[in-house]
Amino acid sequence: MTTDPDRLHRTAKYFMDSGRAATAEGALDMLSRFGMTIIVDAANATTRNGQTALLTLVNAARRTMLGGIEVEGVSDQPIVTALSTQTTLGAAIAAFGGTCVGCARNDWPCAIIGDAAPPAGPAPAWRLQWAGWRGGVVPASWTPVAACNAIPLAPAMAAAACIGEVFAWHAGDHDMAGRRASGLSIWNPGAPWTDADPTEPPLTHLPAKLWLIGLGNLGQAFAWCLASLPYPAGAQTTLMLQDFDRMSEANDSTSLLAVPQQPTALKTRWVGDWLERRGFDVRHEERRFGEWTRRHHFEPGAALCGVDNAVARAALEDAGFNLVVEAGLGGGTQGFRNFSLHCFPGPKRAGMIWGGAAATATAPDVSTMPAYQAMKDKGVEGCGLTLIASRTIGVPFVGLTAAMLAVGELLRRLHGGGAMEVVSGSLMALEDTVAFVGAPEPYAHGHVDVDPANLAEAA
Repeated sequence: MTTDPDRLHRTAKYFMDSGRAATAEGALDMLSRFGMTIIVDAANATTRNGQTALLTLVNAARRTMLGGIEVEGVSDQPIVTALSTQTTLGAAIAAFGGTCVGCARNDWPCAIIGDAAPPAGPAPAWRLQWAGWRGGVVPASWTPVAACNAIPLAPAMAAAACIGEVFAWHAGDHDMAGRRASGLSIWNPGAPWTDADPTEPPLTHLPAKLWLIGLGNLGQAFAWCLASLPYPAGAQTTLMLQDFDRMSEANDSTSLLAVPQQPTALKTRWVGDWLERRGFDVRHEERRFGEWTRRHHFEPGAALCGVDNAVARAALEDAGFNLVVEAGLGGGTQGFRNFSLHCFPGPKRAGMIWGGAAATATAPDVSTMPAYQAMKDKGVEGCGLTLIASRTIGVPFVGLTAAMLAVGELLRRLHGGGAMEVVSGSLMALEDTVAFVGAPEPYAHGHVDVDPANLAEAA
């Protein structure tokens, strides 16, 4: 563990800030004992939704489970999702940091995709489930939910819920992890996700013009979600990417497009290159977002915001967007698994939510915890210690969940769903997610139609 805040592992910080690890090295050692296996059956390994679930699991889990991710059931199946530019599924797993094996070990918790049997062993096993706009996990011994007509965000939601449960089991901070169902409806957050919902429409339209504000944990999860959608070849799409910052090694622990030896490229260029390789037309805005930002009327009128900055959030309604979907993450040892969603225009203005005292709020001081005292004893003090202590705890599966709700909100509006005003929830208890929904509003910010052939390939 380094004392450079730009190389700090943000999940290890949970154990530092809670006092469970006496040193930064001890926190990393805890994560090095976290691992999981994934078993995928032959049928799901060749479908877009099956591959979306699998690649999302590997990509997000390996950033938190430093002991490793082993995958059984994968070889040279062709890639059918834009989430990877590799030609085979085995190569994609390796590129995302997983290891393909012939037989999964039985001493790690296991995620099962499809009808494969769980390994015999003491660790829990979960089965990923998706149908319609809903995704989640159930203990492998439970009766599975029938999968049908699932949008691509549903298997990604199942993956995020699964990682949340595996992490809680390893961390030992939720007694029900491994013994309960956990999932979410993107169409109707807060409704029972295992129940069929006759109001869910088939996916026929996708957003074509978007402005992405912030390209860290949430912004890169936005990009991952968009790339999972079945855009037709040659679709006319425009994404404006706004961020002033550069990638750093610390991003690898939270951000889905970062790599272990992360070059210090501008985030707009790093994320933009990834999106362009998947067919999106990208523009760059490399300034901070704030009250000075003004959208030209030819630029995207709908924005997804994923910044951890109250001053920037307070200015969201002043830039000239017709629609802003803002995703936020909780903080601190008790709240880092929380997520929220706000849409503007809405019942409250952004300036009322994040202006005034909210703009100057400070995080709890954790510098007195043993791990920070150990750093001080080794000679780290002053600004260096303060910077490390001030960094937020981060896990990729929470940002992914929030991003799915944000991108899902655009899809909901494109398909006649009511306009979400506020959504609030936690990966600790997805069934308690609360959503406030207003009347449906026309989506007039640009869309493309889904190629029916793409939907047939997703099953």
